[in-house]
Amino acid sequence: MRPAKVRREASLKAKRHSPAEIAAKLAQAARLAVAGKRQSEIATALGVSIMTLHRWRKPDNPWAARMGGESRDSNNLLVELQTENRRLRDLVMNLLLEKIKLEESTSLRAA
Repeated sequence: MRPAKVRREASLKAKRHSPAEIAAKLAQAARLAVAGKRQSEIATALGVSIMTLHRWRKPDNPWAARMGGESRDSNNLLVELQTENRRLRDLVMNLLLEKIKLEESTSLRAA
């Protein structure tokens, strides 16, 4: 027979916060920070650890896109800049090709 699985107590089980809860707690944390509270006080007020608070605030946080935080805006901006950069590179390449063609045609006329 298999041994029975040991159940964890509810207090030891890690709580998963929904993206909406994370966004609300980050907004509350921002208000507390403006009020001059320390990070430890903010984390205690939110009911999370200091590391969880830092992880939520991290700009490259993979969860930030899910909660609609700053990271999503940063990623959208990055994608837009990459698209514009690609378009400008194509434009410069086309202008250089036209310049080369014009130089070749003028050198053929001169010869």
